[in-house]
Amino acid sequence: RLKEIGSKMEKKGMRIHNIHSACQHLRLGQLKGNRFDIVVRDLKHHHHDSSADLKERISEAMENVETKGFVNYYGPQRFGQGQNVQTDQIGLALLNEKMVKAVKLFFTPEDTDDPVNNAKRYFLQTEDAKGALMMMPEFKVREKMLLRALNRYGVSHEGCTKGWLNIPHSMRIFYVHAYCSKIWNEAASYRLKTYGSKVVEGDLVFSEENDESVALNDKVHVVTAPEESANKYSINQVVLPMVGHNIKYPSNKVGQWYHERLSKDELQMCKFRVSPLQLNIPGCYRPILKNVQNLSYFLEGSEKGIEIEANLNESKVSLHVSFDLDPSCYATVCLREIMKCDF
Repeated sequence: RLKEIGSKMEKKGMRIHNIHSACQHLRLGQLKGNRFDIVVRDLKHHHHDSSADLKERISEAMENVETKGFVNYYGPQRFGQGQNVQTDQIGLALLNEKMVKAVKLFFTPEDTDDPVNNAKRYFLQTEDAKGALMMMPEFKVREKMLLRALNRYGVSHEGCTKGWLNIPHSMRIFYVHAYCSKIWNEAASYRLKTYGSKVVEGDLVFSEENDESVALNDKVHVVTAPEESANKYSINQVVLPMVGHNIKYPSNKVGQWYHERLSKDELQMCKFRVSPLQLNIPGCYRPILKNVQNLSYFLEGSEKGIEIEANLNESKVSLHVSFDLDPSCYATVCLREIMKCDF
């Protein structure tokens, strides 16, 4: 089957290599990391930094990310490409068990005139699931699954609940994870703004216990005042919780921030279990900072294959950068740190 897909992909300019049979299935958690080879074309200065030497800026940026790492944010692809509604908003509605609202957010169209958004717009205006289903292109599998169920069960709370259940579990929980990821990103920004790179009392760090039989929460240690004074831990060891029903929060201002932030979204009493949708969110812990491994780069001029050594300010150049990242780290976030810009 993969070989068949490979031939189709090759027609689109992509190749899948090293396809072979194996005696065991791949399981979630087995990924050891990812290798990225990225080309950034037509490099330019930031408008406020036009007088600096571009090559020096690039060298400085690479050295900084290699020595200091980057904030381990969840990348923009975690939240979808929607301009009007993002996936975390749908996840919040699901956590609050506002099933009808979640459906309407899901079908909120973008401000464009195309078959997909026209079908979404029609559904919101009419609640005619059958008509929207006929308008929706075949490749929008998730939308069509939901519309089929809504056509059968209606757009009531119960009907929308059954509609969400008509979507595979991995797709349903994706939206909730997007919300949890957004909270983690905000928490990381707050933690660094409040305490900087200093490890303080109440922070959470992973212990050095490698025994897999030890429960996750037992591996997480709360930093004490004497440990803060002794500078026992570094910022690279600090973790923040991904919200869920089986995690503990920092016992400092960051922990208080979590509670206030969840209250703002009416989740102060949330158990992070959405029983009607068979969703269970235990939570986990994520390091605030991550480092790149095996970072290398070179600059290439407008004539392909010619590496640049001279001053770049007048040249049209591309940056070729390669690096390894641990699982669940985002190359877009690493590149954002290197380039000091959002995408």
